[in-house]
Amino acid sequence: MNNQFTFSLISLLTLLLLPFKLFALDFEGQDLSILWGIPFVGILLSIALIPLLLLRFWYCHYGKIIICWTLLFLLFTLYSFGLQTTINLTVHAIIVEYIPFILLLLALFTVSGGILIKSNVLSTPKLNVGLLAIGTLLASIMGTTGAAMLMIRPVIRANRNRKYAVHTIIFFIFLVANIGGGLTPLGDPPLFIGFLKGVNFWWTVKHMLLPVLFSSILLLAIYYKIDCHYFRAQYGNTLTLTSTAKANYIKIYGVSNIFLLAIIIACVLMSGIWHSSVNFTVLGTHIALQNLIRDIIFIMITLFSMLITPKQVRAGNEFNWEPIIEVAKLFIGIFITIVPVLAILRTGSHGALAPIVSLVKNEHGQPINSMYFWISGLLSGFLDNAPTYLVFFNLASGDATILMNILEKTLLAISMGSVFMGALSYVGNAPNLMVKSIAIQNKINMPSFFSYMKWSVCILIPVFIIDNLVFFLLF
Repeated sequence: MNNQFTFSLISLLTLLLLPFKLFALDFEGQDLSILWGIPFVGILLSIALIPLLLLRFWYCHYGKIIICWTLLFLLFTLYSFGLQTTINLTVHAIIVEYIPFILLLLALFTVSGGILIKSNVLSTPKLNVGLLAIGTLLASIMGTTGAAMLMIRPVIRANRNRKYAVHTIIFFIFLVANIGGGLTPLGDPPLFIGFLKGVNFWWTVKHMLLPVLFSSILLLAIYYKIDCHYFRAQYGNTLTLTSTAKANYIKIYGVSNIFLLAIIIACVLMSGIWHSSVNFTVLGTHIALQNLIRDIIFIMITLFSMLITPKQVRAGNEFNWEPIIEVAKLFIGIFITIVPVLAILRTGSHGALAPIVSLVKNEHGQPINSMYFWISGLLSGFLDNAPTYLVFFNLASGDATILMNILEKTLLAISMGSVFMGALSYVGNAPNLMVKSIAIQNKINMPSFFSYMKWSVCILIPVFIIDNLVFFLLF
């Protein structure tokens, strides 16, 4: 992708080839101190603080900063557990977790960047609500990343004459990049993990429909009031909220990429439904045939999309690789350094995070659904939400049949928390950072990490409190 990313990968590979003794100890969560989370927290704080203090330095060197935290974790692992364990952890994190993740994002980013929606529409509050609603619906059909990458440019283009569009992008992240993906297992990785574990596709649709609809309507109503305020501030009371330029045309270019999007969705489903007995082993990590085929198809789709899409279409979208490069650099460090944090979480009441995990059950061992909602959600706002979902899925029962019937409220709480609260921070879900990057390239002055969280805390937390009351306390 560029020299920094290549340097990062070479550094990791070099570390793994150092002539340390090959003893191997089990990397067990119950044996790990909370201090093992320092590199991961260091990455989060770097993302949050360095752009505030040294913006130019961050954008020139953020890849090197991420690799420094990653190497710190790997050196401590090497010292404590030996080379073999370090290799196994790193290879598993990269091959099983990171590569499928980044290849899916790359394919969606490339294909959606080849679809150009041109119009002379200028935004009004009603139009913006409509665009956000369409994106929210699409998120459950084509995934939050696909919908976000498809819709973000038309939304930015529609708001090109607005002096203040930051709030629109923030609500876009809330709705399209997160909450909208809650309706089906196709929408967001946590729900797809549940689908793979035996949660019925239509169970998710049936039980998540009302929470997604309820939360989306609340947020769209809040957004409408805010957008009306900024609209009137710019245009004054002499203009009605529907009187700006009406659409004379809406044209879609790069239609062939829409079919490629459908193939991507089919590949994701295929990898979850088809379970081949054939697998390969790389440095102790097992790779299933269906996953290998899926990832190869993602690469082929990426290349094919670049070949068939006219350059004018990508130029019209102001397409470039920087958003996916930024996500690739940040998340390779996150995926590696998050390993001990998730390992501690998986040990439940036997690990260093036992005081937090124990909050989800009462003294009789019965689940407290409100706490499942809040804790799985708050952790998903800063950790990878798919493994976080899996941790609490297994903590609640681990049996999809029991969870869908006897503990359906608990499964609903885990599902809502893991999907909805990915919007709490930029790192809660990968599309959040990609949307931010595209907005910045389009001269929209996006808030910093903590400034974004002011929006999310002030707007989302009250919505989630209402969700908690409606779905877990009152009924």
